[in-house]
Amino acid sequence: MIRRMILASSLLFAVHAAPAAPDAVALYKEHCAACHAETRLGGTGPALIPQTLHRMYGPKLVDVISNGRVATQMPGYSDVLSDAEIAAIAEYLKTPLAEVPDWGPDDITASRDMRDDYTPVDAPQWTSDPMNITLVVETGDHHVSVLDGDTFEVLDRFPTPFAVHGGPKFSPDGRYVFIMSRDGWVQKYDIWALHEVGRVRAGVNSRNIAMSKDGKHLAVANYLPMTLTILSTDDLTVEKVMPVIGRDGTPSRVSAVYQDPRHDAFILALKDTPEIWQVATDPNAAPVYEGFVHSREKGMIEALPSSKGLFARKRIMLNEPLDDFFFSPDYRFLIGAARASEKGVVVNMTVGREVATLPLGGMPHLGSGISWMRDGRRVMATPHLKDAAISVIDMQTWKLVKTIKTDGPGFFMRSHEKSPYVWADVFFGPHKDEIHVIDKQTLEIVKTLNPAPGKTVAHVEFTKDGKYALVSIWEDDGAVIVYDAATLQEIKRLPMRKPSGKYNVWNKISFSDGTSH
Repeated sequence: MIRRMILASSLLFAVHAAPAAPDAVALYKEHCAACHAETRLGGTGPALIPQTLHRMYGPKLVDVISNGRVATQMPGYSDVLSDAEIAAIAEYLKTPLAEVPDWGPDDITASRDMRDDYTPVDAPQWTSDPMNITLVVETGDHHVSVLDGDTFEVLDRFPTPFAVHGGPKFSPDGRYVFIMSRDGWVQKYDIWALHEVGRVRAGVNSRNIAMSKDGKHLAVANYLPMTLTILSTDDLTVEKVMPVIGRDGTPSRVSAVYQDPRHDAFILALKDTPEIWQVATDPNAAPVYEGFVHSREKGMIEALPSSKGLFARKRIMLNEPLDDFFFSPDYRFLIGAARASEKGVVVNMTVGREVATLPLGGMPHLGSGISWMRDGRRVMATPHLKDAAISVIDMQTWKLVKTIKTDGPGFFMRSHEKSPYVWADVFFGPHKDEIHVIDKQTLEIVKTLNPAPGKTVAHVEFTKDGKYALVSIWEDDGAVIVYDAATLQEIKRLPMRKPSGKYNVWNKISFSDGTSH
């Protein structure tokens, strides 16, 4: 009996002596809210919610809180907080918000910050070819380098919002570039003046941006809130915020938005409902009739349009939602795939319906797909995120031409109309340090480059004339490697902080063959 009493007393003492679990909410308010806001939706720092942090879960999130981020305003807290407190904050950041944030026109307008020290210029303030400028996104410390495509001199290096995503978009004249971050900030930069113009927060968790054909409007695809934000490219003011709701009433995230120059529209990929939206960027766009139409006789249509003119919306119904898009060069056809599907679909954008299916398993990365002419016929090719292969499709018959076996799954492909080769990285797996060079006509790998053994090598961009190919060593102490695109010989290396995407002005604004759009 006495022994039992002693044991019970010991257990009771242990319970009372055990330290209380850290209060994660209180710790967040004390140490994080000043920069990231009590709502966790971001301020001077990024939003700290699952939708923006999912890639940092596990040791990465704990490491950032402990040690901070180099070359940013994020300090380390390992000398302030215990391991248990840091772990508690990390777990708290993984919890979803109680309510989906509402980020409407007033919120967007209030975030708008135009630079007082910016002065427009009449011509480039440098002597380089303005059409052969390449922007290099350096994710290591959230900067962009402005690269002369002839000399490879860095003309400027400017800070960007946190976690740039989706690829910068240039104005039609190549003067301005717009850059978007995962937490919804859109930045406008004047390449001629080498100076930021301003920035605005168009969403809370965003996917990418697209420029209208005339360069007047910029569309922002949002996960949170479930909207499409359209900004004026002139001054970043809000033109429209469109709630994204399917015909059946299902709210949907926007996986991506694209420019469709053929139909003078934005094209939206809806994540949660089987639809594509075509949003007109032509002020004189024809009326869209979504309800009952009594007569379609020319000049005698008897129906009420759901919308017309600028930003009129047309729905294209699908069999299932599509995550990833590729367009034919004339924008007559959209090729799409769902991440969980084992096929791709071809949608005729003129008639607005699916017209073919494609054998595309292994999670094709259509957003990095390219096309070129082969033996008088146009083919398209896409890497796969799960399969060590590249699929080549005939764009007239929509039949598989060939499956090119690679040394591992890839992420990016690039070419140029003046190059006989396609360049494809091997982004995932043990061969991540390789990049394949493929003959466009034979569809055979002619050379495999390994410029940085053991490091990730990815993403190719060409100079305006196609003479040089630029490849990234995707590491914090990385580099951009310049290759002679004909001889495949290395020319030089430019040290960079984890350079990811590279974007040549001319290739982008001219829709160069071999560049993803």
